[in-house]
Amino acid sequence: MKLSRNWLSEFTEVNVSDKEFCDRMTMSGSKVEGVEVLGSEITNVVVGRVLKTERHPDSDHLWVCQVDVGRDAPVQIVTGAQNVREGDLAPVALHKSTLPGGVKIEKGKLRGVLSEGMLCSLGELGLTVNDYPYAVADGIFILQEPCKPGDDIRDVVGLRDSVVDFEITNNRPDCLSVRGLAREAAVTFGTELKLPEPRVKGSGDSIRNYLDVEIASPELCSRYTARFIKNVKIAPSPEWLRRRLRASGIRPISNIVDITNYVMLEYGQPMHSFDYRCIDGSRIVVRTAAEGEEMATLDGSPRALTPDMLVIADAVKPIGLAGIMGGQNSEITGDTTSVVFESANFSGPSIRHTAISLGMRTDASARFEKGLDPLGTLPAVERACELVELLGAGEVVDGVIDVIARDIEPVKLRLEPEKIDRLLGVHTEPAFMKKVLTDLGFTFEGDEMTVPSWRGDVSHYSDIAEEVARFYGYDVIPATAFKGTTAQGGLTEKQQAERDARRLCRDMGYSETLTYSFMGQGDYDLAGMPKDHPLRDSFAILNPLGEDTGIMRTTLLPSILKCMSLNAARRNRDVKLFDLSKVYLKEPGQVLAREEKHLSLGVCGDGADFYTLKGCVEALLGLLRVKDVRYEANTGHFSFHPGRCADVVAADGTVLGTFGELHPNVRKACGISGPAAAAELNFDLLFDRRSPEPQYQPLPRFPAVLRDLALVCSDELTVHELSRCIREAGGALLQEVSFFDVYRGAPIPAGKKSVAFSLSFRKEDGSLTDGEIEPLMSGILKALEEKLGAKLR
Repeated sequence: MKLSRNWLSEFTEVNVSDKEFCDRMTMSGSKVEGVEVLGSEITNVVVGRVLKTERHPDSDHLWVCQVDVGRDAPVQIVTGAQNVREGDLAPVALHKSTLPGGVKIEKGKLRGVLSEGMLCSLGELGLTVNDYPYAVADGIFILQEPCKPGDDIRDVVGLRDSVVDFEITNNRPDCLSVRGLAREAAVTFGTELKLPEPRVKGSGDSIRNYLDVEIASPELCSRYTARFIKNVKIAPSPEWLRRRLRASGIRPISNIVDITNYVMLEYGQPMHSFDYRCIDGSRIVVRTAAEGEEMATLDGSPRALTPDMLVIADAVKPIGLAGIMGGQNSEITGDTTSVVFESANFSGPSIRHTAISLGMRTDASARFEKGLDPLGTLPAVERACELVELLGAGEVVDGVIDVIARDIEPVKLRLEPEKIDRLLGVHTEPAFMKKVLTDLGFTFEGDEMTVPSWRGDVSHYSDIAEEVARFYGYDVIPATAFKGTTAQGGLTEKQQAERDARRLCRDMGYSETLTYSFMGQGDYDLAGMPKDHPLRDSFAILNPLGEDTGIMRTTLLPSILKCMSLNAARRNRDVKLFDLSKVYLKEPGQVLAREEKHLSLGVCGDGADFYTLKGCVEALLGLLRVKDVRYEANTGHFSFHPGRCADVVAADGTVLGTFGELHPNVRKACGISGPAAAAELNFDLLFDRRSPEPQYQPLPRFPAVLRDLALVCSDELTVHELSRCIREAGGALLQEVSFFDVYRGAPIPAGKKSVAFSLSFRKEDGSLTDGEIEPLMSGILKALEEKLGAKLR
């Protein structure tokens, strides 16, 4: 919100510097983004009267002018403008003057004739024909303002002003107005606030003879106020009004349009004006658009409307987008003679939804979407009519149509000084509280206060405390320590486990990659997934960015493979990547996805083999304290080599993940020429299967007894099956079983293999003897032979 300090002075006199004004307004809650001193770049530019003009002796388009600039002697100016006549008043940039944009003017010669300055155009002063409609855009600015030679041009064209730019928070739409900021400034600086009520004389007749209004969508429009102006005379607005609009960043257009913009800035209530002759049936209906309805807005763009969009319509067609922009079919033009002024209160969410859907954002919609004063429609339309009479822009017909669809009950609260003091941590006098709140527009009946209608952000005693605090001064409230106990933040166990897993992956040389949760069906093709695979049944995104981002992923493998493929395309052949992210799976009968956290690993080049990757998986399982797992060959996974792939299986048979070397076809699709391997683990399942926290155990006092076993068994038996049989038969004294060798070939028979284990036995209360070990070894060998057919080599 841009605030002209000259305009502000109409409501309250604040005689401080710009810096102090900005600092104190910020400290009282109205944050200042910056301040612009208008005309600060213009120096030594004055009004001059052209006394004499004559042709340049050496040019057929230059003129030599003698100009009175309020000094003892005229100055000579050479100009190429063709609209300068003797007796004209014009801006003169004298020797050593400056203009907007850093332009410097000094005297010099033009084709041998001395020029002691320059006559200025509108553009050279940073102005446009919208600011001064009587001027010409491509010639010298011939002044019609009351002035005399020697006057500073900044005073003449209203550039003696400071414009303060406020950042208004969404909960304070009342400050999106000059009157609202004036109220804040008056309370901040303790100055008198003058907010005159508009006075409309009227011209007889009755608005009921011209117009009828109906609110067909009361849930989206709580109030609609209208007045009628006849015998309208479209003309430029007076200079003071154009000056204030320009300072606020709004382009002046014509008196009727400028009045609605002026009232929006002054009262914070957006208004609109309709050409009455364009309203079919002399009737205004506030309704939602019909299916397939269209209209062209004032910017000339056709708009396709939907039934959830609120429009202002006549008896036949829509003539405006409620709270956003008027329609081209009811635009005020130069021959408009009768006007309907609209001032309404619309639903903020509805206006925002329509503005976003149509890609439109206007000053009006920005105000409406924040929630405006429901009682502000009538004062605003009355002020607009007052300006019509003041400017002589038409005759205001008597009567107001004010349709109230929903009554708004005022908010009432009790002033509780003790509770406010406890909340602020400082004592403030009740009299001070009452004065601040009264100055802000709150009214009192004893200790009960009524919140003003424009303060929709105040609904609780804590909001009252904030009002008191910001004018008491946040900077003078002493700092106090928290009393009692406060909640301690921290990570959950799962968050800590995720952080530990990420750290371990980095320690193993893997770099983390962050991938999108959405992908395309082509990414499943990259991973070699069959067309009929259940994981292809993914959630579709209603508004995807493109075909390659149209579904939610059900597995992390395509994401990590795309990252590996990208690195391969950039000749980065040694890659280690990991990703800990969610996948989204469909559940029968459920609308929402089942979200699972998965951990994927991808490696190319060095270390990209089955056993190295298995070591990384085992390290992750060890970190998460996941025990009693086995590794089962998986020969049918779509992404992995059929002979170099394994599932990580829990004791209850649940598959916790899969890893292996990539299938040659997948490597080819990814553009990876060398070895590559990947893994995908269900992190949620791993976390759920953690064993208890490890407990401290003292170092053993007695040595272990080691025995090695070399077994001949069927080639189809796995190390896991052999190891499990050994553990079951070894009893409590068998502490560790380690596999260390496998051998196939002579003298081992065909279809057989030799598998070697190292066994560690230990007793806590003494040293083991051969007499204690031999029965255990015999029992182990007997169990291996009876259950698995494995014999000692």
